[in-house]
Amino acid sequence: MQTKTYAGIPEKYAKLDSSKIVLIPVPYDGTSTWQKGADKGPEAFLHASENMELYDIETQTEVYKQGVFLANAVTENSSPETMVNAVHKATKNYIKRNKFVTIFGGEHSISIGTIRAFNECFDNLTVLHIDAHADLRKEYEGSACNHACAVYEASQTTNLIQVGIRSMDIIEKTVMDHDKTYFAHELAQDDAWMDSALDQMTDNVFITFDLDALDPSILPSTGTPEPGGLFWYETLEFLKMVFEEKNVVGFDIVELCPNENEKSSDFLAAKLYYKMLTYKFMEEDIENTYESNFENNNNEINKFSKFNDDEY
Repeated sequence: MQTKTYAGIPEKYAKLDSSKIVLIPVPYDGTSTWQKGADKGPEAFLHASENMELYDIETQTEVYKQGVFLANAVTENSSPETMVNAVHKATKNYIKRNKFVTIFGGEHSISIGTIRAFNECFDNLTVLHIDAHADLRKEYEGSACNHACAVYEASQTTNLIQVGIRSMDIIEKTVMDHDKTYFAHELAQDDAWMDSALDQMTDNVFITFDLDALDPSILPSTGTPEPGGLFWYETLEFLKMVFEEKNVVGFDIVELCPNENEKSSDFLAAKLYYKMLTYKFMEEDIENTYESNFENNNNEINKFSKFNDDEY
C-alpha cells in the first residue's frame, strides 16, 4: 500500500524485529451491499494517523515507542473466500512471531479471517464484537464470507459477546445468544452493562470493532450508519476496562468508508486505534516513563552536585 511508517513514527520504532505491535491493512470491499468505499479506509486511517499527536494525555504515555510495524497490505480480492484465507494466513504468521497483531479494514468480512487465526492460536477465546449489526447470517448472497456473516463462525467456535447491536434480520435471532448480546437501546438505560459484559468474558479476548457501532453523529463515514450508537467516552471507558481486566490478544477495526468532505471520521478511527494500543500497553509505558523520568532527575541532581563541587 505504501512504504511509510505508521503515523510517521521514526524508523527505529517501526522495525519488525524490535516492534511489539504489528498493523496489517486490508483494503477490501468486495461484499458491501450499500455504500462502497471501505477499501479506501486503511489509506484514510493511515493518513489521519500521520496528523495525530502521539502523546496520550489520559495515560501520560507514548505507546508508539513500544514499536509498531506496518505490514504489507493484504490485497487479495479475487473472491471473498480467497481474501479470508489470505487475511487468516497473514494474521497467523505475525501471531506466531509473538507480536500483538492488529488489523485495519476494509469491510467486516475480513474479520472472518482474523478471528479464525486468533481462535487457532489462543485457548478459550472470547470474541468481543462491537457493532451496530448482528452479522450472524450463516450465508449471504451466495457466500459464507460476506460482511453479513462476519461473526457467524465465531458464534459457533468462540465465546461471542456482542455490544451495541441495533440492526438485524429475524433469522439471526435463531443464532444469537441473547444472554451475551447487549442491544444499543438497552445500554442507554442500563448502567451495569459494562460489568455484566466483562463477567461473561474468558481471560483471552479478541476485539472486532465495526466503526458503525458508534453513533453517526460522531462517525458518519461508514458503509451502513445506524442511529442510536455508542459515544466516544463511554466507548473508551468500556474498552479501558476490558484491556485492564482481560488479556486482549489482538483486535481489528473495520468499516471506515471515507468521505472526501468529512475528515473527522478518519481522525476518530485513528484516535480509537491509538487509544486501544495505549490501553493495552499503558502499564509498560507508565513504568518506562517513570524509569526515564527517574534517570533524568538523577542526571539533573548529579549535574547540580558537580556544579556545587566546582564552585565550592
